[in-house]
Amino acid sequence: MAEEGKLLRFLYHTAPGRLLLRPLAGRGLSRLVGRYLDSPLSRVWIRPFVKKNGIDLTEAETTEFPTFNACFTRRLRPECRVPDPDPDALLSPCDGLLRILPIREGTVFPLKESEYTVRDLLGGDDAAERYRDGLCFVFRLCVHHYHRYVYPADGVKGENVFLPGALHTVRPIALRERPVFVENCREYTMIQTERFGTIAQIEIGAMLVGRIVNRDGPGAVRRGEEKGMFLYGGSTIVLLTEPGRIGVPPERIECPDEIPVRCGERIGYRL
Repeated sequence: MAEEGKLLRFLYHTAPGRLLLRPLAGRGLSRLVGRYLDSPLSRVWIRPFVKKNGIDLTEAETTEFPTFNACFTRRLRPECRVPDPDPDALLSPCDGLLRILPIREGTVFPLKESEYTVRDLLGGDDAAERYRDGLCFVFRLCVHHYHRYVYPADGVKGENVFLPGALHTVRPIALRERPVFVENCREYTMIQTERFGTIAQIEIGAMLVGRIVNRDGPGAVRRGEEKGMFLYGGSTIVLLTEPGRIGVPPERIECPDEIPVRCGERIGYRL
């Protein structure tokens, strides 16, 4: 981890590093790495990856993986991620590190990081205005996390909208230097729910994450049902919620520390 931190400081804090950053954050390299990790040749990296990151494969449906990406996107046994049974509970869509931030005048102000507007996050979509004064839930997935994700509530979803871009790391060192969430490749959909209003769910790619794989087109969806997965790398999921619809413990809003959460866990409640 220390060596990785030194590399990221070099890339984001030095002139030579910034020259290297452009190809590293490009989608071409990501596609190349992705093809390799989808091939049987990549199996040699599974055991070192599992050991280095302390991944518990006893939760997985199988431990026989034909490729590295098959291991990285492994499904867990259903009993390992049981959704909160309360229908008035908003679910965490993934395993990850959570921060909850207020949306003020259509802008999100992460502590010590680059600010970004909801409109930019949604690629200029006029629907961004509905989230003014609402809440922004930011889930950062590290490489050791489970990389499949679910719907946070029952509802009807719209089209998946893909916004091409770069692939910066989503670690804090990059977030302090660049508005990563509005520069990176991302895909979003609007989910109309009865209990929580219209939720925007946004999947954001990161360095060496060239593919965001969403399963469904428009239609009815169920809370806790699998929505899709990220292939190799760290990634981020953002939920945008309308004002006055979701309650959360006050101490969690703008908390400087990321809160570990698991897929299906309650992160908020219906007001």
